[in-house]
Amino acid sequence: MSLPRYKVTMLALSLGIASTFVGCSSNPAKKEVTDLGPKSSEQVYFDSAEKALNKGQYTEAAKNLQAIDTYFPTGSHAEQAQLDLIYVKFQQKDYPGVVTAAERFIRLNPEHPQLAYAYYARGVANMEQNYDGIIRYTSLKQSHRDVSYLKVAYQNFVDLIRRFPSSSYSVDAALRMKYINQELAEHEMEAARYNIERSAWVAAAQRGQWVIEHYPQTPQTPEALATVAYSYGKLGDNATAQQYTQILKLNYPQLVKANGNVNLAAARNEGSFVNKLTLGIFGRSDENAVQSNDANSTESQRSLTNRLSFGLLGKSGTDSEASAPTPTAPQAEQTTPKRSLTNRLSFGLLGKSGDEAETAPAAEQTTPKVETDTAKPKRSWTNRLSLGLLDKSEQN
Repeated sequence: MSLPRYKVTMLALSLGIASTFVGCSSNPAKKEVTDLGPKSSEQVYFDSAEKALNKGQYTEAAKNLQAIDTYFPTGSHAEQAQLDLIYVKFQQKDYPGVVTAAERFIRLNPEHPQLAYAYYARGVANMEQNYDGIIRYTSLKQSHRDVSYLKVAYQNFVDLIRRFPSSSYSVDAALRMKYINQELAEHEMEAARYNIERSAWVAAAQRGQWVIEHYPQTPQTPEALATVAYSYGKLGDNATAQQYTQILKLNYPQLVKANGNVNLAAARNEGSFVNKLTLGIFGRSDENAVQSNDANSTESQRSLTNRLSFGLLGKSGTDSEASAPTPTAPQAEQTTPKRSLTNRLSFGLLGKSGDEAETAPAAEQTTPKVETDTAKPKRSWTNRLSLGLLDKSEQN
């Protein structure tokens, strides 16, 4: 004999309510964490942070610096702690945290003598947010994806140069702006290539003209001219197409065929199918490359060994990384010592000769610290193998 429908409904509802109460009663009560205030004085926190910074213990340094910022916001070390916190977050690769800390410092200290450093760190951090690690070692380009952070970084550098034109950070900011222009131009040309594939000739011509007008000094200019000439030819506007073709003949004659047509494939310098399939490791073609007068704009040729090892092996002394600029000043990049095979295989732990100087990142070289940084002692083989845990020198 089956139960009436209303009884079944009431039974199910009762079981559900009972289960809810049992589940709630089984959860232990959450303990509220009470902030008991500072455990030390401001000076003790600051000394501990400086000691941790000198040893490269950034987590410990961040904890002490944040304690100063929390418990002593108007103390004598508050401003320096905020600056050091920007540097620490950069070393931890917490780029959103760098942007937040830098913008907070700019807002709270509008007249600080080291304000340019905060502007610079904010721009570099936004720039670094636009890149993925693996892209640096293949022919894939971040400019073919999202470039929103690059646009923000460009505006950050504009603000820095506009407010501090004579600052030492402005020189590097100008070089980074030049690189960002190349990335933005490549982003436009990638959209133009897509429009050509779908026969959207008007959209392709507009993208090419945008590059010509707004990024005229970039390596993408030859392809932009060829794209505009090719698109207008497809649209039937032969007069305009002929004008751009004449410009190509005068400046880049290798991009115009003998019959007067635009050699769009040569302008693109596209990789082969094998090159695309292997993420730029195999099958790369450099014979169609359009050489630019700017030495910084030409991409260096990398050996097969270098590509297979993702940039660790097979680099010649004259090769330069054709990737996004790292947070290292141009001067430091020019003086970077050559690394041995053992050093590359061990990711920098082994194989450094004694006469090679260890170059620090630009953020470390330019951090506005009050105390003068002492030279780092040489690290032993045991110290490197243990990632700095064993056999520390007495100077540390």
